[in-house]
Amino acid sequence: MWKTSIAAVLLGTSLLAQAQQRPPQQVVQWELQVLRDGQQIDTFGGTTTVGQARTDTHHQVVQHNVGCKDQPAGSIDLSRTLTVSPLRADGNEVTLSIEAQETLEDPAARQTDTGCKLPPQPRQVSASHPGLKVTAGQWTNWTIVDKDPTLVYRVRASLTNGANGTVAASTSSAATAASAAK
Repeated sequence: MWKTSIAAVLLGTSLLAQAQQRPPQQVVQWELQVLRDGQQIDTFGGTTTVGQARTDTHHQVVQHNVGCKDQPAGSIDLSRTLTVSPLRADGNEVTLSIEAQETLEDPAARQTDTGCKLPPQPRQVSASHPGLKVTAGQWTNWTIVDKDPTLVYRVRASLTNGANGTVAASTSSAATAASAAK
């Protein structure tokens, strides 16, 4: 009878140890470069857990000379807001959801009827990619605007070593619990 009780205690302890161990959360390290007409103008990066989201906003305030006397005009805030959320990840591929909102300047130089300079007009651009697949460690391009100006996001992502370390730690904990139960 006492052998049955010990077996029940060991089985219960083993099941409790397994129930307390949660699968490791996957953590993705990502980088996003913003290219305007082929030139890098901005960069974002972060480390985000799968299923979580990270939002960052960058601002660039520009001021132009306007009028016939080239007087400084009011400034324009060219803001860029990105929300990046890893949806799935493994050693070979990461799937990201990306939401982008940009304020761009119209590249065309405008003038009054008398030939005096006018400031460029701001333009709002919004883009969403519900599942951009990125090969781990490789760059993937996503074109946001085709022309005037061309705007491309270059994205790369991969699982962090911390995610692999968590897996190793969980495996080690399970082995320790199993040997303690013997």
